[in-house]
Amino acid sequence: MSNNRSGVFVGGMLLGAAIGTLTGLLMAPRTGRETRTLLKKSADALPELAEDLSTSVQIQADRLSETALRNWDDTLERLREALAAGIEASQQESQISARQTKLETSSDQPPLLDRL
Repeated sequence: MSNNRSGVFVGGMLLGAAIGTLTGLLMAPRTGRETRTLLKKSADALPELAEDLSTSVQIQADRLSETALRNWDDTLERLREALAAGIEASQQESQISARQTKLETSSDQPPLLDRL
């Protein structure tokens, strides 16, 4: 969750910097020609700024994706272990139950001397 917040924070900072720059240029005590020249340079830099922002967001998304995959793999491994333990416990219980049934059926028969 903090990775997502830091990506949003960086994006907000870049957007705020761009808006602050634009506001500063418009409010600056320059001639119209100088201001237009600066605005043109700033506008020319916007695609690069957008690309940097896009790269930053992509890096954050990759990190989140890797984290999600690791968590998913860990969850699957724990599930496999739990299933294996459950199957083993079931087999042991089945063997114990079979032994008890065998003992009960053999104890129902009278001793050998009584049968003679």
